[in-house]
Amino acid sequence: MEKMTINQAYRLSVAPMMDWTDRNCRAFHRALSTRALLYTEMVTAPAVIHGDRDRLLGFDAVEHPVALQLGGSDPAQLAEAAKIGEAYGYDEINLNVGCPSDRVQSGRFGACLMREPELVADCMAAIKEAVSVPATVKCRIGVDDQDPQESLFATVDASAAAGITHFVVHARKAWLKGLSPKENRDVPPLDYALVRRLKRERPHLTICINGGIGDLDQAEAHLKADDGVQLDGVMLGRAAYHEPALLGQVDRRIFGEATLDVDVFEALERYRPYMAARLDEGANLASMTRHMLGLMHGRAGARAFRRILTVEGVKSGAGLEVVDRAVDAVREAEARKARLGESEEAA
Repeated sequence: MEKMTINQAYRLSVAPMMDWTDRNCRAFHRALSTRALLYTEMVTAPAVIHGDRDRLLGFDAVEHPVALQLGGSDPAQLAEAAKIGEAYGYDEINLNVGCPSDRVQSGRFGACLMREPELVADCMAAIKEAVSVPATVKCRIGVDDQDPQESLFATVDASAAAGITHFVVHARKAWLKGLSPKENRDVPPLDYALVRRLKRERPHLTICINGGIGDLDQAEAHLKADDGVQLDGVMLGRAAYHEPALLGQVDRRIFGEATLDVDVFEALERYRPYMAARLDEGANLASMTRHMLGLMHGRAGARAFRRILTVEGVKSGAGLEVVDRAVDAVREAEARKARLGESEEAA
């Protein structure tokens, strides 16, 4: 297959999510879609520079295309961290201007940077100068009492003036005072129309939309140009994590590939060599299976699948036989359901 460009990959991406989208999660998601762009968890620039780089940045070649998301507000630090990330082989360097947690506020990065568009532009100019891969921004539409129609355009325009062309916009404000990070994912209202307006008025920029997109029907609707606006991409977050089976349809539905969807059993077979290799390195099975608990969502045997992986996967020495038992539980439950359906038809 011809290698896909990073611009093509923007059509659908999986959001960076703290404590979720680690290297094991990304390898699992890649088993479901060869096309979706995957993002790391946010890593702070100082951690990249001074920390255990292999632990923080290491990833498997199967993950490509994969982007490194950085947190920070010091242009020199971000430039150095971006260089390190590019040397590790990441396909994109992304700056987090959207995370609302207390930790990022105290560190002067994340969503609070929406108040400082010129600083964001300085950071992005430094990153862009430091690397040859795309330098991109993921932001909110504003924070606290900001007018989103002013804050979003100010942030985007400042970075665009520094030569940045790719933006992922979470179509919600972040309330840094009074709402928890969890509440910030749901409580502030979504303003998809503002993101579409941004694309309409800045058609030369690559604009991807994020926030509250629950399935591929919604993703496809965002990618349609019914109002004359053609967004460049959609970023899925919790939907892709909690119901990962939907990623098995992405290559066909979103990227237009003439291919069969990847079903859940095929995905597990694809993921199996990766799991085996990681187990041989001494990894714990649960560190990988925790990301697949929602894989059988809506299927007969889904509860048994989760229980087996959760209870048995954490045991010392647990291996791929645990995954096999969980899969067998689903196949047996589906066979029972099919037999019951045949009996009812016969009656």
